[in-house]
Amino acid sequence: MTPPFPPATYARRREALARDVGTGLIVLTGHGESPMDGPHNPFPFRQDPTFLYALGLDAPDLVATVDADDGRTVLYGREPSLDDVVWTGPQPSLAERAASAGVAHTAPLADLPDALAAARRGGRPVHTLPAYRAETGRDLRQWLGLSTAPAPSEALVQAVVALREVKAPEEVAEIEDALDLSAEMHRAAFRATRPGRLERDVLSEAEAVMRVRGRRFSFPPICTVHGETLHNHDASGRLRNGDLLLHDSGTTSPGHYASDVTRTAPVSGRFSERQRALYDLVLAAQTDALDALAPGTRFLDVHRTACRTLAAGLRDLGLLRGDPEEAVAAGAHALFFPCGTGHFVGLEAHDMEALGEDRVGYDASVRRSDQFGLRSLRLGRGLRPGHVVAVEPGLYFIPALIDRWRAERRHEAFVDYDAVGAYRDAAGIRIEDVALVTDDGHRVRGPPIPKTAADVERAVAEADR
Repeated sequence: MTPPFPPATYARRREALARDVGTGLIVLTGHGESPMDGPHNPFPFRQDPTFLYALGLDAPDLVATVDADDGRTVLYGREPSLDDVVWTGPQPSLAERAASAGVAHTAPLADLPDALAAARRGGRPVHTLPAYRAETGRDLRQWLGLSTAPAPSEALVQAVVALREVKAPEEVAEIEDALDLSAEMHRAAFRATRPGRLERDVLSEAEAVMRVRGRRFSFPPICTVHGETLHNHDASGRLRNGDLLLHDSGTTSPGHYASDVTRTAPVSGRFSERQRALYDLVLAAQTDALDALAPGTRFLDVHRTACRTLAAGLRDLGLLRGDPEEAVAAGAHALFFPCGTGHFVGLEAHDMEALGEDRVGYDASVRRSDQFGLRSLRLGRGLRPGHVVAVEPGLYFIPALIDRWRAERRHEAFVDYDAVGAYRDAAGIRIEDVALVTDDGHRVRGPPIPKTAADVERAVAEADR
């Protein structure tokens, strides 16, 4: 794949990375192929996102070093062999790959250990990122002559986060491209939603829209009538009248940037009175959270805004009692919302998660809570123009959690467990969109996807019933 941006873009990114790290040798490891059940039958290849960010090269078995002192980048790899040509067709040379990323110097991968050893002999730091793949840790051990994988360089991690967190216009355009396709996928899913079908039937309709464009999912999709299970990837269930179908999926742009959108729809084509009340409450929480997005605002406070809206609505429905602000402070609302309101979006749906959520989503001014529910918030720190975030509040009625809390008499001052018992089968509702933080607030990205209860009902009604 040709890098999606001009070579000068990648050169500027590496220059910024070298400047921010300051000194030493930066090692950026690309991915190798991962065998599915044998070396010649690999999983679909997915490049390391930071390697993509710095070089744009979507091919296996590449490593780059960036000298933070003189800015020199070297791309390490191997030349395509005749066997490669026989089995996979003509491949660009290592020098051609390097040139497309604005890199002037190449070397065989076998030369990398000597280059790293020379840096270490000279007393220079060697900077690596977290080895979240076992094979990457193994390779780093071998290249550096260590018995264990090296500890990640905090200087490099922080430099990567600082660069990748703020999206340039060309990156926003890539995310917008993925969101355009997500909108088509969700409309296809709405049309496919009807009683008697399997969850995977609906998902396959959405996936077909994506596959015909040569794209793939940005994360394992969720399409389920059991939305109370937060990451329910099983799509074998059958849709019945009275069910709510939660569809959470994302796709990739040509440059591998991600989308991440969720909608929840009534299988029968109409929300029941109870379902509509819950749905409208989640939509109100998302609207309030989106309205709170602005430069300088902590995402922790965006999350709390959504929680307060949910708690107030649950009080009005008789499921919570007392002051909603106090209920949120105590964590009582987490019985119904045991997760966070959102996360960064970029080259990954959960952008930069492999670098460590606490490094990416928190900083010295905002520390992760250990409170149930709140501890699952992936992003808490202050927002800046150029941040792209998913905003996804929800309501989840999880029978096992309800039973455990009731048995423990947890938050009895706020939770009316007798009233909650009548909602045990209410499943889950989530509404998610992607927004860009701007200089004066925010902008929801992507084309409109039906979101009000009435619009969702109309979209489902388009199905041939």
